[in-house]
Amino acid sequence: MKKPILLFILISFISCKQEFPKQYWQKGNLHTHSFWSDGDDFPEMIIKWYKNNDYQFIALSDHNTMASRDYWYKLKEKDNQNKVLEKYQKSLGDWVETKIDSTGMFVRLKTFKEYQSKLEDPNSFLIIQSEEVTSSFENKPVHINVTNIKEKIEPFKGNSVYEVMQQTLDEVHAQRKKLDIPMFAHINHPNFGYGINVEDLKKLNGERFFELYNGHPKVNNEGDDMNMDLETMWDLINISYYNDNKPLLLGIATDDSHNYHVKSKANSNTGRGWVMVNSQKLDTESLINAMEAGDFYSSSGVILKQVFQNKEKLFIEVEPKEGIDYEIIFMGYRKGSYNIEVLKRVKDNSSSYTFQEDDLFVRAKINSTDLKENPPRLGETKQAWVQPVIVK
Repeated sequence: MKKPILLFILISFISCKQEFPKQYWQKGNLHTHSFWSDGDDFPEMIIKWYKNNDYQFIALSDHNTMASRDYWYKLKEKDNQNKVLEKYQKSLGDWVETKIDSTGMFVRLKTFKEYQSKLEDPNSFLIIQSEEVTSSFENKPVHINVTNIKEKIEPFKGNSVYEVMQQTLDEVHAQRKKLDIPMFAHINHPNFGYGINVEDLKKLNGERFFELYNGHPKVNNEGDDMNMDLETMWDLINISYYNDNKPLLLGIATDDSHNYHVKSKANSNTGRGWVMVNSQKLDTESLINAMEAGDFYSSSGVILKQVFQNKEKLFIEVEPKEGIDYEIIFMGYRKGSYNIEVLKRVKDNSSSYTFQEDDLFVRAKINSTDLKENPPRLGETKQAWVQPVIVK
């Protein structure tokens, strides 16, 4: 009599597994700097690091430039200490162009089109053009990345932080419409210099993304006694957006890398934050479409095997590491509430949350006991964040 029962259990298990469609996770970083602005290495060397470390796409987002002009970079003493030219020539040989005059050694920086043609592989590695439009208002930094930009956007001036941001967003949408291409803006590190507050972000129209996690040691992801952390900011903005019938704000993780030679918590190094986009095709349009649909998660180290949602539930499965404990927290906004609530908390490698009648939107956060190898903040553990889902 036991065999039919076991067969039924096996069939049920297989059927349960089959409800999850195959997912294609593409790993990428959308915030990176080179010698074109304030990074400390050549674009090709930075790109090669990401390419060799299992990323599928990268965007070099230098400040107020699109890496398109003729530019001879003068090597500094620190560059000589880091042996940047020696490493560059060893890696790329005759590709490297140098010249010397009475003032020092110069190296021609390759343009976006040049380094893209050299290092991009349509089947496995994508290089996306980007610009970090870098503005300010009364010494408050206002930095906005534009992914897949085609025409340079100059920094705006305005009468408030909000006005500077909104003008930039409007210009991004105008360029997207004019050129009929997928592109988007994301608000960078709001707590850098505490330049952008939650009320500024609530007022924006047309913004879909902001940096929930940034690996730079000076961006204050966790806030302080006077300023809220970015995750709390995210939730409050989305409560406002939901009540105003705006699309929800989606959270991006980046490493905002500037420093490529010395690894330390004082430096802004690679590999600290990234996005994992569910897209079978590795092309810019497919990646942006998936991100705008919320079909991605952000990570500072935790890898997810499966993120699945339907009308009834949200399911999360972690790719576990031996000896590491995981906690999956489902959080949401409910009818009659003014805050985000913890809906379910599970210490396991997988869990699901069944939507309730009063749920308006739900997101998930995954904590771990896995210490980051090179954290910007001492004692930081690896995490992941799943985008909010509107419950219908």
